[in-house]
This record gives sequence, C-alpha cells and structure tokens, in this order.
Amino acid sequence: MLFLRLLALVALCGLSSAAKEEPFQVKFDVVLAPGSYGSFIIECYPEWAPLGVAQFREIIETKIWTGARFFRVIPGFMVQWGIPGKTSDAAEWEGRKIKDDSVVESNKRGLISFATSGKDTRTTQVFINFADNANLDGMGFSPFGRVIEGMDVVDKIYSGDREKPEQGKITAEGNKYLKKKHPRLSYIKSADFLGAAAQEL
Repeated sequence: MLFLRLLALVALCGLSSAAKEEPFQVKFDVVLAPGSYGSFIIECYPEWAPLGVAQFREIIETKIWTGARFFRVIPGFMVQWGIPGKTSDAAEWEGRKIKDDSVVESNKRGLISFATSGKDTRTTQVFINFADNANLDGMGFSPFGRVIEGMDVVDKIYSGDREKPEQGKITAEGNKYLKKKHPRLSYIKSADFLGAAAQEL
C-alpha cells in the first residue's frame, strides 16, 4: 500500500512539472528610422509574473502591436510602448485590465514590465528599463521578462520627442495622430514567437 502511495505521489509530481509553463521568446523587428532597421528578443518568465506573461502572450498572438510606436522614450530611464496603432484595438484592450503580480525581480537594465495607472490597471503598455531602476520595485512594477539579444537596438530607439506624445490622443486617434505630430518615432514592424512557442500557434 505504501509503495502504491509513493507511485501516486511521483505521478502527481510529474504532472505538476509538466504543467509548469516554460519561458518563451518573442522577436521584435523594428523600424528605428526611415531605412534603419533592427531587432531585439525578449524572453518571458511565467514564474516571475504569471498574469503579466499571460497578457503579453495574448498581445503577441493577436498582433495588436504591429505598427505601434515607441511613444515615450527617456534616455537613462526607460522606453515605453503598447498603445495599438488601430483605434479599434486600443478601445477593445483598454477595458481588459489585469490584476497586479507580486514583484519578484528588480527593474534592472534590459528587464521589461507593464506600465500602470494605479492598482490592477495593466492593459497593453509596457516598458524596457534603460538603467537599473530599483525605485520602481516598491511602486509595484513587476518585471516579467528580459531582453536577451539586441539591447543595443533598444538603445537606438528614437528619443527626440521624449514624453511629448499625448497618450489620450494616441488612444483616440491612433497612428494617424502620431504620423502627423510625431513622425520620427521608431515603431514595431512585427513581433513573433520563436522556437517552441511559435510551433504551438
């Protein structure tokens, strides 16, 4: 009887391990400026921030970031993006807020977190840290992945407009507003899963 119980316990442990979600990678191809291109790869870790990773995965699956601009870029601090270029997508996702994850990792250079406007308000906006921003940890910004390749490309994202683009107008008018008022912003050409995650689609 004891032997059978041990076998059952081993089987349950095996199922638990199999059910554990593995890290996955996403490649971003970006247009830095007219005629200038680059790419970077983000690896996501579900154990860091499971809700954030699930939201990020769905964003990539639905491809709402195609054409999305890097609209807030502060050298020495971070680069932010995530408002879809299509107003219909922005309106749909504005209501798809997720609860906060605990902060497991610090906001170090190259790590990516969701932006928020308060407790449990994460939707589609994210940022990559240009520097070690540990002060953000206590504010509830929970990293869910890191740039494992192409951080030099991230460093080249256009920063001339800093915080001038108005987020409300981006949401309401989409890329039409940005192309007219902030035409030099770098943007996402495509964002696709790599490896096993790509084969699951």
